[in-house]
Amino acid sequence: MKIKFQADADLRYPIVSGVKRREPMIDFKTANEAHLEGVPDPEVLTRAADEGQILVSHDVNTLPGHFTEFIKTRTSPGVVLVIQGLPYSEAIDGLIRLWTTAEAEDWDNVLSFLPH
Repeated sequence: MKIKFQADADLRYPIVSGVKRREPMIDFKTANEAHLEGVPDPEVLTRAADEGQILVSHDVNTLPGHFTEFIKTRTSPGVVLVIQGLPYSEAIDGLIRLWTTAEAEDWDNVLSFLPH
């Protein structure tokens, strides 16, 4: 199955729009579309899991801990943490590369960083 992405509220919008512009077939929902503004991390992880979406975020401080707790009781489609200072073009390239080379099942309960 193809990977689907969900942007966290803190993910910079140019990354989402750049991915969608370069590869229109990618299913990448914005935080605004999913109504995630102000939603706590555990609930964001739950919503992404319910929709079968890999969560994409800049939150390297609190999200890894919430992810570790989450996968103790549920399966997560995965999390990609984009390092804050990473140029947009590199983040876009990395997400598109992930979408083209991996299947959704390969990412169950995986947390990864861009760049890695």
